[in-house]
Amino acid sequence: MDYVLSLLPPLAQGAAVTLKLFAITLVLAVPLGLVLALARLSAFKPLSAAVNGYIWLMRGTPLMLQMLFIYFALPFVPVIGVRLPDFPAAVAAFALNYAAYFAEIFRAGIQSVDRGQYEAAKVLGMGYPQTMRRIVLPQMVRTILPPMSNETITLVKDTSLIYVLALNDLLRAARGIVQRDFTTTPFIVAAAFYLLMTLLLTWLFQRLEQRHAKFDQ
Repeated sequence: MDYVLSLLPPLAQGAAVTLKLFAITLVLAVPLGLVLALARLSAFKPLSAAVNGYIWLMRGTPLMLQMLFIYFALPFVPVIGVRLPDFPAAVAAFALNYAAYFAEIFRAGIQSVDRGQYEAAKVLGMGYPQTMRRIVLPQMVRTILPPMSNETITLVKDTSLIYVLALNDLLRAARGIVQRDFTTTPFIVAAAFYLLMTLLLTWLFQRLEQRHAKFDQ
């Protein structure tokens, strides 16, 4: 028991890095995903096609490959040639990748709103921005909560990929102790950290779903 307690401080430090990446990714990816979804549904075909290509690229290649590209290859790309530090590179990769997934979730949510809602808003004299803000997006939220929950929980687990950039996240901290002490106990404790984080997220989204269910009644 004393050994397990001794693991908590270093693993908590690693968990702080994991949570920091998770929070920043959400703050960046959610609004970017909404913008991409609206662009994907745009009547301007070149914009819609470009966004569709971006989403296909981000969803069709591994997140780890994207992260390694941004960190190692981006400095050698003509015109761009920018070298990002390890943590900003991880943030950029995660935000760009998850924005594509969130964009598809938002797109499906927007398209699930009955077309009659748009016609009613038009009759009331609402423009497109006002219709989206007051009519479509509030209804979209109820539809997207379950897939958003799944994607957010996946994000927590995907943060473990940043060990390839030598960032001292939860998994890397656990692995370092395992290599030092020759015991798998740190992995078990790290798993408990991940389970606790996913448990809290599951509870939060369940509360949100229950709240919106009450509004529908």
